[in-house]
Formats: sequence, structure tokens, C-alpha cells
Amino acid sequence: MKDTIIRGMAANNQVRFFCAYTKEVVETARLLHNTSPVATAALGRLLTAGSIMGSMCKNDTDILTLQIQCSGPIGGLTVTSDANARVKGYVNNPKVMLPPSKKGKLDVGKAVDLGVLSVIKDIGLKEPYIGQSNLVSGEIAEDLTYYFATSEQIPTSVALGVLMEKDNTVKHAGGFIIQMMPFAEEALISDLEERLKDFTSITALMEQGMSPADMMQKLFHNYDIVINDTITPHYHCDCSKQRVYSAVMSIGTNDLEEMIADGKPIEVCCHFCNKNYVFDVDELKAMLSR
Repeated sequence: MKDTIIRGMAANNQVRFFCAYTKEVVETARLLHNTSPVATAALGRLLTAGSIMGSMCKNDTDILTLQIQCSGPIGGLTVTSDANARVKGYVNNPKVMLPPSKKGKLDVGKAVDLGVLSVIKDIGLKEPYIGQSNLVSGEIAEDLTYYFATSEQIPTSVALGVLMEKDNTVKHAGGFIIQMMPFAEEALISDLEERLKDFTSITALMEQGMSPADMMQKLFHNYDIVINDTITPHYHCDCSKQRVYSAVMSIGTNDLEEMIADGKPIEVCCHFCNKNYVFDVDELKAMLSR
């Protein structure tokens, strides 16, 4: 199954849904960052959410960032996406190792623990919009559900999952975001709440071979459903030497002078793709002169 995001409406347009399969996105991140299984699961969940939420943006130039600052041993996570579901991300401690949870699963909640979730939307205004909420479980899907309810006042259900192979590669990854429209009937809301209880493990559905469309057909069985479009998420880092050059130049005259005085090239690593950029002394002098 190829990576894809479907977007649509259900129940006479009372619900909108976004459902994604993101195995290649998450496996690419695992390879780039050489993450441990629990770090892969945590980052994979946030990458999936980021790709979906990016696809919810209205303009091609909009940029969405999900950032988790936490007390757990994973140290924090950052994911950035755009309206074309091009997504990238990293964890502060990619090597974190923890014993399985009581249910025998990767203990993402323990790895993340307490903290704050920030949703940053750069939509071309002078200042980006920043919404924040406390983490309620560290499991990420529940934390995003809580964020939508408290910061955006939108009744939302978020499910995210990453299933690993025995060799620690990614077997399946995906998730969905379901949102009720303001005019949704109470009977529909109650019915979907009951149905969603059976969707606690989205990885089990993916393991059964269900596509995003299959999962939404199952969830909205006996309701009308319309898939409006599909989009392919990609792990994409847009770093370049020119962009890093500009970032280094912005650190200030004193720091640049100290680097030049050392007489050695400096190396800058991109957090999102681990690509290294080297700047020699002559390049640093050129930055200083500018």
C-alpha cells in the first residue's frame, strides 16, 4: 500500500475526515535519524498528524509546526508540514530505550510523559498563530484530541499508530482526524463516539490490510460518505547550503569573529535530515563583510 491521505465528508456533510497511510514517511524518518523503536513510534505518530494537519491548510504557502516539549526521556519532538503534506521532523533523543508498556506495546506515553503541545501556523501574517495545550497522556493522539477541543473548540477524534517489524523497520503507520461540523446532530455525535471506541488500535486495522478508504467506510458504515480528494504525503527537507549560510550569518558579528579567529571550518548539521554543511574561513569572512 502506498502512502496516501484521503479527505472527505460523511453523514450528510455533518463530519469531515482525513485518513492517512504513512509507512514510507515514517520509515524514511527512521533511516535518517536512526531512531530506536519507541522513538520511531513517537516521531511516526507526530509525522502522521503533521502531514494530515498540513493538508488541512488552505494556502500552498502555509506552514504548520507541531512541537512537543516534555519531561520524558525522549526530550521533545518537532514536526513541520505544508499544504502539500510534505513533512519533516526529529526527536531530541532518538536513541531512547524503554521497556514495553503493561499492554506489551512500545511505551510512547512514558517516553514523552508530561509537557506542552504547541501548534504553530504560519499563514503569511506578521506573526504566526500559536496554540498550546498541556499533554494529557503523552500518547500524542489523545494530546491532539485535547488540543483541538481546548484551543480550537472543535470536537475532534484523532487516532495515530505505528507498527514495527521484528527487525525494527516500520511495518505500518497511519492515522485519522475526524471533526464534527457545528451543525452536527447530537444523535450522530453519540453514535460516532460509540463507534470510535472500537477504533482504539488503528494499527490492527492496517494489519488487516485496510486502506484509509476502507477504514472510513468501516467507521461510517450505513452513513453516506464522499471522498473529495487524495494527496500523497512525502518526507521532505528543504534545507540547502544557502539557507544554512543565511542562518549562520544571522548569529552576530562577535560569534562570527570568534569562529574566524579559530581558523577552522565550521560544520552545521540539519536537524531534520542530518545533512552536514561545511563553511571554511573564507566563507565566514564573507559573511562578516556582509
